[in-house]
Amino acid sequence: MTSVASLWRHPIKSHGRESIEAVDLVSGRTMPWDRHWAVTHELTKHTGDGWSHCRNFMIGARTPELAAIWATFDETTQSVTLRHPELGTISFRPDDPVEAVRFFAWIEPICRASSVKPAAIVSAPERGMTDSRRPTISIMNTASHIAVQDAIGSPIAQERWRANVWLDDLAPWAEFDLVDKQLKIGAATVTIIGPIDRCEHVAANPDTGKRDKDLLSVLKTRFGHPNFGVYAEVVKSGRVSVGDKCEAV
Repeated sequence: MTSVASLWRHPIKSHGRESIEAVDLVSGRTMPWDRHWAVTHELTKHTGDGWSHCRNFMIGARTPELAAIWATFDETTQSVTLRHPELGTISFRPDDPVEAVRFFAWIEPICRASSVKPAAIVSAPERGMTDSRRPTISIMNTASHIAVQDAIGSPIAQERWRANVWLDDLAPWAEFDLVDKQLKIGAATVTIIGPIDRCEHVAANPDTGKRDKDLLSVLKTRFGHPNFGVYAEVVKSGRVSVGDKCEAV
């Protein structure tokens, strides 16, 4: 029986990930507090109103060192704690302009080599600043991850893929066969809408922030596509916990 192996959220887009035990998914929305905030740069065209394309934000595809950030989010205080092997730890409230200045000073050393520099923190509270135009969650298959590991001949961290939901006990790449179908995950129901087209972010090691595996080329040459994982829309609200069963509706 397919089950939920792990759950993840990323409070600030491309700036850290956090493992969680349970989440209340809401119909028509992204995972709560996932990509709730994003960091703009000096060339952004984001107007501050709603969703914008990832090119408008500081992202790991452009600044790979961001991949080494881990996060902890406190929903009560709405503060985020970020940890990086070179920068240490910082706790701040992204919605507080004064505290955001501290964050910019903290992150600056790993942005020096980037073509753009951070400018402001914006939020997308109703849906999250995910990479898809539609409000979605991302679902990954543990067996597909193992297939990629086997193809390169060495272990890689699952965190490279920046998933919301990891599923166990599927056949490799079986997630692509679920497009346009519905899954009941825990008490929630989702519709799988399509594969996730990958970028250079996956090349960066989530422990070091250094590019060390050309996974995009591996996907294309060994598996014939640039995709890993699928996007899903929540169509029925409900709680999802690690260990919950997942089945086709």
